[in-house]
Amino acid sequence: MIKTKTVHAIFDDGVLRPIDPIDLDQNAHYLITIRKEPTEKKNPWKILEEFSGKIEGPKDWSREHDHYLYGVPKSRKKNPVL
Repeated sequence: MIKTKTVHAIFDDGVLRPIDPIDLDQNAHYLITIRKEPTEKKNPWKILEEFSGKIEGPKDWSREHDHYLYGVPKSRKKNPVL
C-alpha cells in the first residue's frame, strides 16, 4: 500500500531540511514531489485585482454602451453624476 505524507521543508545549502520531525524508515527510497509554497498570503481582493482588466473609454461608456458596442444612436438622457 502506498502512503503519502506532506512535509514542509526548507532548502538550505543544497539540502532539504524538514521543518518538523518526520518518521520515515531508514535507508528506504522515497519519491519526493516539490512545490514551492507562496511566501506571502494574499488578500482575496488583491488576487481579484490582478485578474481584472481595465478598459479606457469615454466618460459615458456605461450609460451609452449600446452606442459604442452596436452603433445605436446615443440616448438623450443626461446624467449629471458622470
